[in-house]
Amino acid sequence: MAKLTHFDKKGRSRMVDVSDKDVTLREAVAQGTISMKAETFAMIMHKKMKKGDVFEVARLAGIMAAKRTFELIPLCHPLNLTSVEVSFHPDAKKNQVKIESRVKVEAKTGVEMEALIAVSVAALTMYDMCKAVDRGMVISDIKLFRKSGGKSGVYQAEK
Repeated sequence: MAKLTHFDKKGRSRMVDVSDKDVTLREAVAQGTISMKAETFAMIMHKKMKKGDVFEVARLAGIMAAKRTFELIPLCHPLNLTSVEVSFHPDAKKNQVKIESRVKVEAKTGVEMEALIAVSVAALTMYDMCKAVDRGMVISDIKLFRKSGGKSGVYQAEK
C-alpha cells in the first residue's frame, strides 16, 4: 500500500521535501464536465450571456487559478509553470461542455493539482457567468486524465 507523504512519522502535516528529486519535464491533463439546459448551452455558443464570452473568461480564470494553486491547496509547492492551456469541447446533443486543462513544468514535483484546479475554476466561472439563466447546472467528473514525468512515470486514467 502506498504511503501518505504529507504526514511525518508522528502524524503531523508537512510539505513534502523534494530537495533530492530530479528536475524533469512534468505534464498533467485534467478533465471535467458542466451540464446545463439547452437554452443555456445555446446562449453560451452564440455568445449571448450578458457577462461576456463565457469560454474566454473561464479560460482565463482557469489559467490564473493554476498559477495560484499553492495558495489554495495548503501543502502544494509553488511552481514556475511553463505552460497552462484550458480548452472546451461542447456537446450539443448532451447540452454539456467538457473542460480540459494541460499544465507543464520543469520541476522536482508534478502539476496534477494545478491541472485539476484549472478545470475546477473554469467550470465554476462558467457557472457564475450563467447562473442568472440556469441555476441547475451540474459540474461533474473532474479527474486527472493523464500525467507524465518524475519517478512514478506515466499515469493514464481509464476511459
